[in-house]
Amino acid sequence: MSKPNPFPLRRGWSLQRTLLALLLGLTLVLWGLSALIVYLEAEQENQELFDQSLSETGHLLLALADHELREHSVGTPLVMATHENRNHQQYLLFQIWGTDQRMLYKNAGTPETPFAPSTVNGFSWTEIAGQRWRVYASWNDSRQLQIQVAEPASHRKEISTRFAYRIIAFALLIVAVAGIAIWWSVRLVFHVLQKSANEVALRTPNDLAEVSLLGAPRELEPLLLAINRLFGRVRQTMEHEQRFTADAAHELRTPLAAIKTNLQVIQRARNDAERDEFLLGLGVSVDRATRLVDQLMTLAKLDPHQQQANLTRQDLSVLLAEHLPVWREQAQRQHQTLQVECEPAPCRINRELVLIMVRNLLDNACRYTPQGGSVRLSCRCEAGGVCLTVSDSGPGIPAAMRERVFERFFRLADANTPGSGLGLSIVQRIADAHGATVRLGAGAGAGAGAGAGAVGLVVEVVFPAAVQ
Repeated sequence: MSKPNPFPLRRGWSLQRTLLALLLGLTLVLWGLSALIVYLEAEQENQELFDQSLSETGHLLLALADHELREHSVGTPLVMATHENRNHQQYLLFQIWGTDQRMLYKNAGTPETPFAPSTVNGFSWTEIAGQRWRVYASWNDSRQLQIQVAEPASHRKEISTRFAYRIIAFALLIVAVAGIAIWWSVRLVFHVLQKSANEVALRTPNDLAEVSLLGAPRELEPLLLAINRLFGRVRQTMEHEQRFTADAAHELRTPLAAIKTNLQVIQRARNDAERDEFLLGLGVSVDRATRLVDQLMTLAKLDPHQQQANLTRQDLSVLLAEHLPVWREQAQRQHQTLQVECEPAPCRINRELVLIMVRNLLDNACRYTPQGGSVRLSCRCEAGGVCLTVSDSGPGIPAAMRERVFERFFRLADANTPGSGLGLSIVQRIADAHGATVRLGAGAGAGAGAGAGAVGLVVEVVFPAAVQ
């Protein structure tokens, strides 16, 4: 007993029924054409055999009549007797004529008039008693006697009809067997498809294991592999979201705890000076929580795996120049210098995403650069693309840690500057959306062989060159 379909199907055309109809229709057409060709070929062979038999019979009768005429002269037409158990005239009539247009021999039932004019030699058609007859006429070597043999066309048609019925009966039998075989084969193939469909349909939202390829035909493997890849991406996304939620909850706990502590202290403040001090701390905690939420919202918009979309050809230097005043003012508030060196750099970018990227890079650089330090922003064309560079004179990142800083919420163990650990993760996601590459290096203050104490950090984002 077959299992019920676990999910409803919409009303539409059926691939199984269509395939059955096409195969059965093609089988009927091919067998019909084959039967017709066989019948026509057999009919032609049948006519040739009947004509050959008629001519041989005629020559035999002519030879016998010629011999009889040489030994016995015939004065009146002789009618040959017919066996009482068989009506020969139903199938064969013949006449033998002399040169004087006088009938010498005939069989019973043969009319007195000739089947064909004496000038005819060979095959022809005539009508006798409203029926069509095949006639063969031939003279002997001395041209003293002419034989005319007639055979009814109905005789030939009767044999052809019996042959046609046999062909039709055999063709119907073969078509029936072929139809059953085709139906069974199609059902067997679609059973495999239904099995895979049922396996996918019975999955729960958390059951994202790969669909089994065991027993699946090669033509179905690309679809099943695509489904498995989709399951893999969904599984990765779910794991990513679960980790993201857990990390976000963990990171938000710190500023929220600080806010709660400051509120409790404010409530127990003994004077206005003490209250103002803790109000300032409360503002810092709120700012940190706000920034963390903003970063989380930005990161959530980019995940999972932002696809390359809405990229237009723009000059990166023009885009940066439009927002330089805001970034310079930010650096001045932190008593830093923003140096800018931008050359024309056409590439395909998403304006909003690139601004978020640059803002995160500059924000990181400004927060880790001490007062009086400098931050450098540049863009230029290089071999194979456009390079955006942000460098600072801060503490830098050890070479061993440069791969891990792209992980969410990852921060160096000795980092004293407040932060969420999401800035470079956002940069990496936006770079992936543009097909760009992010490179980290030591700043200008790092000497040869400098390790964990290297001064400064250089972040380079290389965008693919714009296609003309």
